[in-house]
Amino acid sequence: MATGVVFHEAMFNIGNGAIDLDSHTFKAVLSNTAPVQGTDDELADITQIAGTNGYTTGGVTLTSVAWLESGAGTGIWVWSSADFSWTASGGNIPDFRYVAIYSDTSTGDKLVMYFDYGGTVQITNGNSFTVDVQTNGLVRFTVT
Repeated sequence: MATGVVFHEAMFNIGNGAIDLDSHTFKAVLSNTAPVQGTDDELADITQIAGTNGYTTGGVTLTSVAWLESGAGTGIWVWSSADFSWTASGGNIPDFRYVAIYSDTSTGDKLVMYFDYGGTVQITNGNSFTVDVQTNGLVRFTVT
């Protein structure tokens, strides 16, 4: 099970409108280098794995992105998308541990969050890796 982590700068960027959770185009990239939650701000801060064998640098586009309150007056906001994946073709995709999500629409490709899978993930030739977005979404924000 992956641990989801929101970048500190994402909260600032959401607040000032640099990231719009319900209208921007978002992408996910793979990395084997730990992101820095407190200081990483833009895609350029992430060391992506090599673009080969089914992985393209710049990542996959998230679809069905939604920003909704989980129920009227609950104060729980859910940012979600459809599941997304990578398939190895022509060889293995390089090993990774982290999946970082960023706004492809924002200036500088602002980072939103990342998942830490806790260890090396391998996608061997002909196989796929899917990020299974549960009903809780990619991330939940609670206003108390």
